[in-house]
Amino acid sequence: MAFAPTARRRVDRAPAPPALSRDVKHADEIRYAPFDRRLAGRMLAFLVPYRKAMAAALLLLLVLAGIQALQPYLVKVAIDRHIAVGDAGGLLGVVVLYFGLLVLDLALGFCQTWLTAWIGQRAMHDLRERLFDHLQRLPVPFFDRQAVGRLVTRVTSDVEVLNDLFSSGVIAVLSDLFMLVAVAVTMFLVDPRLALVTLAVVPLILVVSLFFRIRMRSVYREIRMWVARMNAYLQEHVTGLDVVQLFRQERQSAREFGALNRGHRDAQVRSILYYALFYPIVEVLGALSIALVIWYGGGEILQGALTFGSLVAFIQYGEKFFAPIRDLAEKYNLLQAAMASGERLVDLLDEPLPEPAASVRPADGLPKSAGEVRFEDVWFRYTSEPWILKGVTFRVEPGSRVALVGSTGSGKTTCASLLARFYEVTRGRILLDGVDLRDYPLEELRKRVGLVLQDPFLFSRTVSENVDLDEAAIDRDRLEAAIGAVGAERFVAALPDGLDARVGERGRTLSTGQKQLLSLARALAFDPPVLVLDEATSSVDSESEALIEEAIRRLLADRTSLVIAHRLSTVRSADRIVVLHHGEVREQGTHGELRAAGGLYARLYELQLVERTGMIESGAETS
Repeated sequence: MAFAPTARRRVDRAPAPPALSRDVKHADEIRYAPFDRRLAGRMLAFLVPYRKAMAAALLLLLVLAGIQALQPYLVKVAIDRHIAVGDAGGLLGVVVLYFGLLVLDLALGFCQTWLTAWIGQRAMHDLRERLFDHLQRLPVPFFDRQAVGRLVTRVTSDVEVLNDLFSSGVIAVLSDLFMLVAVAVTMFLVDPRLALVTLAVVPLILVVSLFFRIRMRSVYREIRMWVARMNAYLQEHVTGLDVVQLFRQERQSAREFGALNRGHRDAQVRSILYYALFYPIVEVLGALSIALVIWYGGGEILQGALTFGSLVAFIQYGEKFFAPIRDLAEKYNLLQAAMASGERLVDLLDEPLPEPAASVRPADGLPKSAGEVRFEDVWFRYTSEPWILKGVTFRVEPGSRVALVGSTGSGKTTCASLLARFYEVTRGRILLDGVDLRDYPLEELRKRVGLVLQDPFLFSRTVSENVDLDEAAIDRDRLEAAIGAVGAERFVAALPDGLDARVGERGRTLSTGQKQLLSLARALAFDPPVLVLDEATSSVDSESEALIEEAIRRLLADRTSLVIAHRLSTVRSADRIVVLHHGEVREQGTHGELRAAGGLYARLYELQLVERTGMIESGAETS
């Protein structure tokens, strides 16, 4: 829940279609850096907890590679030692042994496939949990500069790409590499000359692989970037669909999404082009190797320097050697996509978490919560932008109610964000019960400071789950007492399942007033010593406003509170009113004192009173 002004969010607009391919540097996900071992090591680290299972899988791969390498040699033995001399009995023994190897290959292949899938699924389960936990602990400024759709892409589709890699890709690549080594070693043991002929085209394959690897890696980075931008655009426009339809912007939105979609399509087409070239080239080079074996081996047979069985075996060895290379070509798309996704995931995991100050105290070393809040010469700004707060100083005494008022952009909500430590003060300090907020563990601070937002957020869960948030300390009696205390029991009882009724995504089945009452009940159930209300009645009708104001009155009884209000009529009963203007404290006092002073507050109050009176008179004339 970010409190930074929405104007400071970086919004990516879709580029015009002709510029799509040149705009890849626009997104922070794209970096054209060469492959490094650090990235692979970071991803493979998630396999470390399953190293015993990995060792078993690798052992199975070695055995399977040995079985595969042995099969052509049995063909050579069958031809040279038994078929050539008419030894049917010996031939039968070789056939039985060959069949036994096939059965063993089948059984071990099943075990190896199941085991590697088991490892991959658990590694990805761990990665998803690590990402989600990291996201929840990142500071609010990080989310101010990141679109939600991009983050969802990283935790879902990027992880799924790695899931494919770990479940099949890594093991398949290792299997292919083991096969290449086993076949190559066996070939040199059987006939070094034919082995060299068979491997003569390998340098060409390495050159081709290097050429395409660089290009395919960059295009897969670009594909992941376009997927992230499409998801961000979809998330934003589906959430704001009512605004799009109300202002008849469907065609414009379709054009912008079409530009993003075309960028993704063009990147995919480029990846297909590279794959379509790479695979046939490897296939042709493999066929060239077999042709060289037949040409050289045939000449050797004619001269009596080679047996027919050896030639047949080497034809099979050539096929077994280049089959893994062809398989690697097929896996190339997966590997390149995984590297691109891995870069993005590592970037997310490397986002720094808030570092506790050296002076952070343990919870049991903090003073008992009385609820005193002091702002002492607080300055704040977002990075290098103009100052939002300039030397703000005021005090909220324990158990008192202080209102923050001022025009839009004066810094009221920023004060609330700083008190909850969503952002850190740039200069000065904020004290809670005499202790700097930076000396509090975040968990302890947020037990002591509660916040009720102008736009209440509800999860797509039940009423009770939205109030207690599964907090074990809040039992059913405490939950019902909180709901009753804010006057929400009547509308909750009218729901089909009462407290167990599901409220839908963001509470869409409830009115704004009902959602605000539940958010107040949530704050009361958690019972923080200090409570901040941010424009809690600004978006509701008069009837709901009366209910909410009564709920607020009960909620704030005997509790330190900081109330942010735009309508000054709602804060007349506050113990003290702090008037902010352009980030500075201009006035402080009670409602009566500030009106009598005839300053900024008095002018704002009179202006709102005139506007309210005019609206009432206009309504009376209309009726």
